[in-house]
Amino acid sequence: MTRADVARYASVSTAVVSYVVNGGPRPVAAATRERVLGAVRLLGYRPNASARALRTGATKLIGVVLPEIANPLFAEMALSIEQYAGELGFAVLVTNSASDPTVERRNIRNLAARQVDGMILVTVMGPSDLVGLPIADIPTVLLNTFEETPGFASIGIDAFDGTYRGVRHLIEHGHPSVALVIGRHSGDDVELRERGWLAATRDAGLPDGPIAREEFSRAGGHRAGHRLFGGLNPPTAVFCSSDWQAIGVFRALYELGLRVPEDVAVVSFDGTEASEYTNPQLTVVRQPVAAMAADAISRVVEMGKPNDRPHRPDVGGAFKVAPSPGAQADATTLTTSTHRIAHTADLIIRRSCGCHPELASRSLQA
Repeated sequence: MTRADVARYASVSTAVVSYVVNGGPRPVAAATRERVLGAVRLLGYRPNASARALRTGATKLIGVVLPEIANPLFAEMALSIEQYAGELGFAVLVTNSASDPTVERRNIRNLAARQVDGMILVTVMGPSDLVGLPIADIPTVLLNTFEETPGFASIGIDAFDGTYRGVRHLIEHGHPSVALVIGRHSGDDVELRERGWLAATRDAGLPDGPIAREEFSRAGGHRAGHRLFGGLNPPTAVFCSSDWQAIGVFRALYELGLRVPEDVAVVSFDGTEASEYTNPQLTVVRQPVAAMAADAISRVVEMGKPNDRPHRPDVGGAFKVAPSPGAQADATTLTTSTHRIAHTADLIIRRSCGCHPELASRSLQA
């Protein structure tokens, strides 16, 4: 069945059928709309997305590249992106790079070849690595970034502030030092979570705690836990840079006969749903994933409008975007600039840090 069949059955024009099926751009009288929808149901009409894309030049598809879809943080991010995109009439194509730059480049090329209307990248590459990829004319937003990325609109979290508050909370429990579990990094730049950890300990007049650099995974956290706590005079507190790492640390502590929080207090970064089901429950620095995803979708859609669509002759050029009008303006939004929207993280107090259960309960109910 075609749109013309529906139009003949409902005694309307094909344009009216299009307005009803696509929700605009022109309004349709309620009685006429119901007549068209009745014809659609009776005839079993399904709009042809491919034909529409050829006709309008818009696929209503947004491509998403994630580094590790099995990670609860990125799984929650994908679900939120899909939800907000669907509310605006867009479908989402999600790809997984396995944190491999080569795979990420291939995924980006594949999405561009499918004529997506926009891309959201949780990238493992730096700005210079994105040069030469076919995204110059595709509205693209970098999500889950910690710092501004020249040449790109980006949405992320104030990782320095969140880590500082999480480590400071551990210090306030009287620990003489706080260890850090974090991923490996290349180059000379110190990652913001590490900077926040260092600033919190030094501001408190404490010596720098031990650090274990492992991949952002449960296995990485498990290895880090054995290395940090398997020797003599282990630290009594640790800040983990992801929930996945923290879960691995929990396993290592159990194997070493150490209890959380009686022997080792733990706070982690991310605050995924998984953190609520550890034993004890994890105290976390929680990223506002839903708000970040909503901002990313709003920004991509706004950039795709004809009067706002970016033209980037090269990735390194000056490229400025305004904060999305549809972005969620709530207490989590810290700063907005022409390049970046940064959110604040929430410190959610539970049991793993050593706080009293009643305090943890009040924090969860707040």
